[in-house]
Amino acid sequence: MASSSSYYSPFSALFDVSKPNPSLNPAAFLVPSLKFSTAISNFTNLSNGFSLKSPVNPGFLFKSRTFNVQARAAAEKTVHDFTVKDIDGNDVSLNKYKGKVMLIVNVASRCGLTSSNYSELSHLYEKYKSQGFEILAFPCNQFGGQEPGSNPEIKQFACTRFKAEFPIFDKVDVNGPSTAPIYQFLKSNAGGFLGDLIKWNFEKFLIDKKGKVVERYPPTTSPFQIEKDIKKLLAA
Repeated sequence: MASSSSYYSPFSALFDVSKPNPSLNPAAFLVPSLKFSTAISNFTNLSNGFSLKSPVNPGFLFKSRTFNVQARAAAEKTVHDFTVKDIDGNDVSLNKYKGKVMLIVNVASRCGLTSSNYSELSHLYEKYKSQGFEILAFPCNQFGGQEPGSNPEIKQFACTRFKAEFPIFDKVDVNGPSTAPIYQFLKSNAGGFLGDLIKWNFEKFLIDKKGKVVERYPPTTSPFQIEKDIKKLLAA
């Protein structure tokens, strides 16, 4: 039976294979069931780490990733990186809202929450827009079919009945395979009671001046209940 030293190699040898050191204690940190030579091994640089190939067991590849580039990029992404369409079909870069506090809401015209939410949203917008507050409304027809109208009809409803002056955008899906990219981002950065799912009309996301999602509120949370949080971010 082969000695245990032929199956175990000190972990340090993986990182300094050009300098064999017979004084290393085999009881040190060991990698089991792998044969490594302390002779010169092959290092291959990788864009996200390195590989180590052993001449004793050339079929084995030891790979270490220093960090996950994609995860880091996702963590650094903000609302400001997205471009959406407004209610008239024009492209709008959300980078224009950099340095402002935003409340993003999925709205509907025929919901039991419509009147109170539109009224309170309009009041908050009028009160704080001069201080750098923006409301971004995204119509959605996924909840009880309560936003069935065309974009021009939605715009007329909001602006005529509720005198809404805040930006209203193109009708979108907020759940399912056709979810708008901005809502994929919002949900992935602020899980709710049902996880990624938007539960109903008028769910709200509060965004800070750097474009980061700070808080998520269920549909039953009225805009007035969020006012203290808005004021706190505006003062930051």
